[in-house]
Amino acid sequence: MISFFYSCKKVEKSKPENWTPLFNGKDLTGWTAKINGYELGNNYNNTFRVENGALIVSYDSYDSFTNEFGHLFYETPFSNYKLRLEYRFVGEQVEGGESWAKKNSGIMIHCQSPESMLINQGFPISLEVQLLGGINENEPRPSGNLCTPGTHVIMNNELITEHCIQADCKTYYDEEWITVEVIVNNDSITHFIDGKSVISYSKPTIGGEFLDSTSEEVQAKEGQPLTGGYISLQSESHPIEFRNIEILELK
Repeated sequence: MISFFYSCKKVEKSKPENWTPLFNGKDLTGWTAKINGYELGNNYNNTFRVENGALIVSYDSYDSFTNEFGHLFYETPFSNYKLRLEYRFVGEQVEGGESWAKKNSGIMIHCQSPESMLINQGFPISLEVQLLGGINENEPRPSGNLCTPGTHVIMNNELITEHCIQADCKTYYDEEWITVEVIVNNDSITHFIDGKSVISYSKPTIGGEFLDSTSEEVQAKEGQPLTGGYISLQSESHPIEFRNIEILELK
């Protein structure tokens, strides 16, 4: 006689995650530009705009790039969350851009408020999820790195004071859409590129390079932990497009 036993244990279904769009695909509602050399809200040369459902960084109105490093800030600060979006580099770098800025952009998290930036301040105090594209064949240029303008972090129980730390990620050479996700869980942060974890770090604090280019009020916060802040998208002289920008706040 063959007996069959069936478990009556109820299988719990995972709850759907309620992601919130930060970009409506139509205009820059909720976003404000801060471009080096210009007042907050001056979207110089229409650098940031929306076309075909994507938030794009364009330089077609520039004669040349002369340090107009820019950041497009979302209106709300966040602390614990998952952030994800898609990006792709397109076209050619504008004349005058730095060689290192070719196919180079970023997502800045834990930013100082845009109102606290000086007119002539190229980069906010923040943690940068650096986005890079390949330029020369067989020359590695991984995406998803960490750069630290005015910040320090802990990695493998050591204080990291380098400005940029390379991620464990492949190089993307073409103009395909790439998915990036950032998980901020209290004081631990991980970057993902196309679903792969590429770098992790923790306990960010204010300090180091770029701090001296900020206001005295911000400089006075040296050594303080960064437990949250604003999110911004970067413009560094190479055209880039973003879409499907959304966030899931964590408890």
